[in-house]
Amino acid sequence: MSNNPYNQPNNRPNERGRQRQLPLIGWREYIALPDLGIDQIKAKIDTGARSSALHAFEISHFTKDGIAMVRFKVHPYQRDRERTVSAEAELLEHREVKSSIGKAQVRPTVKTIVGVGNYRWEIELTLTNRDVMGFRMLLGRQAIRNRFLVDAGKSFLNEPI
Repeated sequence: MSNNPYNQPNNRPNERGRQRQLPLIGWREYIALPDLGIDQIKAKIDTGARSSALHAFEISHFTKDGIAMVRFKVHPYQRDRERTVSAEAELLEHREVKSSIGKAQVRPTVKTIVGVGNYRWEIELTLTNRDVMGFRMLLGRQAIRNRFLVDAGKSFLNEPI
C-alpha cells in the first residue's frame, strides 16, 4: 500500500484534515432501537439504500398533545411472528421511497436512536412491511455515513447489545 493516508483502509480525514479511525461494521449486525423498545434486531447494512427501513405493521396515525404521532408493531426476529413489540414515535414526515426494483412507496418516517455495539446516534427511519424480506431492518448509507466503514465480507463485528 502507498503512504497516501487516503489509501489506507480505515483512515479518513475529518473536517480539519486530521486522520480519524472509523470503526468497522459487517454487512449485517445486531442493533438496538431503545426508544422503540427493541433491544435487538438483525439489520442488513445496505450501502445501496439511501434511507433506513424498519419492518412495521398495524401502522396507525394519531395526535398526542398536538403532535403528529405514529403507532406500530414490529416482529423483531426473522421467521418469528409470535414475539411482537408495540411502539410509538413522533411522525417526522411521509416520504416517498423507491424500492430496489424502482417501485415508489410513501412511508411514514420517524427519528429514533440506534445502537450498534457501543455507538449510539439518531437516525431517520421509514416504516414499511418487510415481512417477506430477509431482514427486518435495513440500515442505509445516510445512517452510517462518516460513522462506520462497512466490511462487506464480514458479519456481526460488534458485540450484540
